[in-house]
Amino acid sequence: MLLWINGPFGGGKTQTAYELHRRLPGSVVCDPEHVGFGLHRMQPAALRGDFQDIPAWRQGVREVLDLTLRVHPGPVIAPMTLVHPGYFDEIVGRLRADGHDVRHFALLARRETVLRRLRERGFGRGLKRESFAVRRLDECLDRLGGPEFAEHLHTDHEPVPRIAEHVARSAGLAIAPSTGGWVRGRVRRYTTSLRHIRFG
Repeated sequence: MLLWINGPFGGGKTQTAYELHRRLPGSVVCDPEHVGFGLHRMQPAALRGDFQDIPAWRQGVREVLDLTLRVHPGPVIAPMTLVHPGYFDEIVGRLRADGHDVRHFALLARRETVLRRLRERGFGRGLKRESFAVRRLDECLDRLGGPEFAEHLHTDHEPVPRIAEHVARSAGLAIAPSTGGWVRGRVRRYTTSLRHIRFG
């Protein structure tokens, strides 16, 4: 089974993905961003736009996920903002057509909630380092609210462990209890954020 965790940039996709990974035995996180970062590193800086517009990214992500789903026995988790309907169909639609069990979840929140999370993610630099995410925020929230991007999860007042539990329940997966308390949970999420800071 593939769990595709969609949502705006700063919407909690990575945190939710790694909470699921921690609590779903045998699961693996396959982050489609890494394919895009690799493509960017192959290009001169002047040519680096949105890597999702590169057909090789869409084909590469689909092929990697297809292979992983065929050989890995546990749940596969893909945290990725994907709001272009054609690109969504090219990856998620094709994987479903190939017989894979794909469960899609769009994490939604009010604009002010996402902006607050982006500020917190900026580690003291405010929204400046998140300018790409801010520019795309309204488009992401608008498109992801459409029926083709269901299931929708509204996360304004939901902590990450509870969101992960909702995803697992909806997918029919048994999730381990959340352990360690509030402080340890905050430390885990802070560590996850540090590990996924984008450079360049």
